[in-house]
Amino acid sequence: MLELLANDIAGWPARAVEYYKLLSWTQALNHLHLERGRTVDLRNNHQLELLNSPFDQLTHTVDVRRINSQHTIGRHNIPSIGMFVWRLKSYSVTQSPAYCVEAEGHHCFTFSVLGNDAPLFVKPKPETDPTHIADEFNLPVPMRRNALAAHKDHLYGVNNSFYIEIGIKDGKSEDIKLIPLPYKIISADLSGWQYHPHLGTVAVDPVLGRITFSPQQAPKNGIWVSYRYGFSANMGGGEYDRQLFRQTDFKVFSVKQDGPLKTITEAIKQWVETKPAHGIIEINDSREYVEPIKIEFADGHKSLQLRAANGKRPMIRLIDWRTSQPDALIISGKVGEHFTMDGVMITGRAVQLDGDLKHVTIRHATLVPGWSLDCNCQPQCITEPSLEIFSPRVCVVIEHCILGSIQINPTLPESNEELEPYTHLSEDEEMQTYILENVVQRAQCEGVEREIRLDPIRLCISDSIVDATSSDQEAIGGPDCPIGYAVLTIIRSTVFGKIQVHAIELSENCIFDGLITVARRQYGCLRFSFIIPGSRTPSRYMCQPDLVESAIEESLRKQAKLLPTASEIEAAKYCERIRVKPQFNSIRYGTPTYCQLALNCAREIKRGADDESEMGVFHDLFQPQREANLRTRLDEYIPAGSDVSIIFAS
Repeated sequence: MLELLANDIAGWPARAVEYYKLLSWTQALNHLHLERGRTVDLRNNHQLELLNSPFDQLTHTVDVRRINSQHTIGRHNIPSIGMFVWRLKSYSVTQSPAYCVEAEGHHCFTFSVLGNDAPLFVKPKPETDPTHIADEFNLPVPMRRNALAAHKDHLYGVNNSFYIEIGIKDGKSEDIKLIPLPYKIISADLSGWQYHPHLGTVAVDPVLGRITFSPQQAPKNGIWVSYRYGFSANMGGGEYDRQLFRQTDFKVFSVKQDGPLKTITEAIKQWVETKPAHGIIEINDSREYVEPIKIEFADGHKSLQLRAANGKRPMIRLIDWRTSQPDALIISGKVGEHFTMDGVMITGRAVQLDGDLKHVTIRHATLVPGWSLDCNCQPQCITEPSLEIFSPRVCVVIEHCILGSIQINPTLPESNEELEPYTHLSEDEEMQTYILENVVQRAQCEGVEREIRLDPIRLCISDSIVDATSSDQEAIGGPDCPIGYAVLTIIRSTVFGKIQVHAIELSENCIFDGLITVARRQYGCLRFSFIIPGSRTPSRYMCQPDLVESAIEESLRKQAKLLPTASEIEAAKYCERIRVKPQFNSIRYGTPTYCQLALNCAREIKRGADDESEMGVFHDLFQPQREANLRTRLDEYIPAGSDVSIIFAS
């Protein structure tokens, strides 16, 4: 009943544990419970691995501390009931190419197409009996090695948690077919890639997300994997349900492995030839696309969407195709044209916006921070941007995305013919001449020449993560310039790195883990956000650590018999700044707990938004409200004399 309550009230999968069943006790000979009260069997590795977990089976001595204590929590007592809840979700990836780790050997692979270690998650199966206590197969938990070894039939298979397929060539045909893996699956620890399986077997490490074949039997035509990974929310693209936007008169160019258009380049070529006003290039699988992509609007084109089909997660890998030229994904357009990128993942290079695009929307997409990852989820190119903006009058909207740093460097042409659209700013001929000859001219920016613009571009970010890979790197700004010439609106987002822009029109419910520098402080507002001390910002309202600093100073002045010195006040403020600084379970993209606030994070951050939800990108999960509602209902439903506590398992 308590598990059903957690699902209905908070939407969290849960497991209820009655701790009195795990107490060590002496049994009566005429009333034996062989399944309870057992001492520890040091030879049972399975039970030892589950020690102090939600699935603990070992017995413990009595802990007199209450499980719902506000000070120190004790679990193992007669009235104690633990409600373990899982906040991470289990997301699917279907028939995605595995990454071959050639540095370790042609027989070594990772489930993640980016090449990083990522733990596999269990596909939760529904409970058929309401009285059944949820186990590992009913919950979105990371897969254990011992669990895979003992329950291979429950975890491996087409409709189970993961599945591996290998590619073969059919005779002389170059087409690659997928067949079920005929080998025997072995659960192994592949740390260091030292284990080599025997012929006819495949070693899988679910904790690291690695696969190893026998060196003599390595697949020559690649392998494809279907598996599940863990994350907090529907963002960055994936096989979750999302809303797709369409124009009334659109033309769809479908890209699919077994369709007429097999590559994105072929679809772009057909889009250019047919010249529809509104076009959609839709990718209908979760494959990897390795090809140079350049999208250039022509006469007759008004809008284009490059998107994944609903329930698909394709990846575009940009590599070094040309030695003497950049290999970014380039989108170039004319005045009044719209471009949308939806549901795709891009790695290897950046995305460049060029020409006179009017509006660009990036939605549910991932532009891998640092371009690519190593096995430990460390970014490979920490100084490289994920998005470069060269369009002078574009409005960029970013929603539910994960991306690296954003560089703003739009320029205007130098020829007077191309600058004539700017003369409408004044009807005075002398002012028009001044604009052409003086305002639109080369500017010196730290010794690097740049063409200046009349108006800043607009950059609107919501429910997204901007990760410069370090708080010292530039997350949003202009290359070789003190600031990026843009007006920023950012809500419900988390930013790792410095922000250097012309102005911030609105910042709401955000976490900024890096200094902010704006040129116009009289314009805009920051509210209900965490801001690094020393930042140059417009006016702030209910921001941290401003609130705790003013509160501690006021408290010192009231409590002290003598007025506190400036050094005492500053020391107290410093302690408060450290206390409320946001703490994350992980700050590396590719890990399941990426950007999730830690349990020891300050309450001022976890409930610091305008609606008392948490600050940052996961604001709309409303986890503080879910927890409060569940605690209220648990007190109504627990047995009399029992104590219950919510324990976050993820």
